[in-house]
Amino acid sequence: MGIFSRKNDADATTAPTADAPAGQDLAALTGTYTIDPAHTTIGFVARHAMVTNVKGSFRDASGTLQLDGTDPARSTASIDVTMESIDTGNADRDGHLKSADFFKTDEFPEMTFRSTSAESLGGDDYRITGDLTILGTTKPLTIDLEFNGLAKDPFGNERVGFEGKAEILRSAWGLTWNAALETGGVLVSDKIKLNFDISAIKDVKAGE
Repeated sequence: MGIFSRKNDADATTAPTADAPAGQDLAALTGTYTIDPAHTTIGFVARHAMVTNVKGSFRDASGTLQLDGTDPARSTASIDVTMESIDTGNADRDGHLKSADFFKTDEFPEMTFRSTSAESLGGDDYRITGDLTILGTTKPLTIDLEFNGLAKDPFGNERVGFEGKAEILRSAWGLTWNAALETGGVLVSDKIKLNFDISAIKDVKAGE
């Protein structure tokens, strides 16, 4: 998940320029990062009744990023999402989404993503591909990412952040429930837009 070319504006006077060769400052980014669920959003958008969008998110997500500052293509991501944490702002709709019509959360409590490759697209843009598992079905997913920066927070944590987007056809993962409309079309779109706002904290090794 190569997100290593952009420096924090606050460090602009001391950090290397984009034209500078990779050195200690870039290598220092190498390490394991834990996703901060309090500052991370994994969301989705679905078309409803062919005329409007319904937005939702999962409030409980965890995971690990392994970043490689010398070879960004070797970076990896692992994310676990608790399906019971789905929140669309409507309790009845959330209950339906947790039911056997959709996510079957009693039987399949988690959605997971495991990266298989990463690449730089130039500038602050990157792409990560991996395996997305929903309802026990695993299919490939490609996420386009934009690096949002790196910083040390007031508590001394080293953070990285990025946002991403992707689109899937939910039917590919067995999410096929729908209802026909009298005017034509269906109640819930097959195409789902996914969006990610991720903040992750670098793990500190003993003795550091």
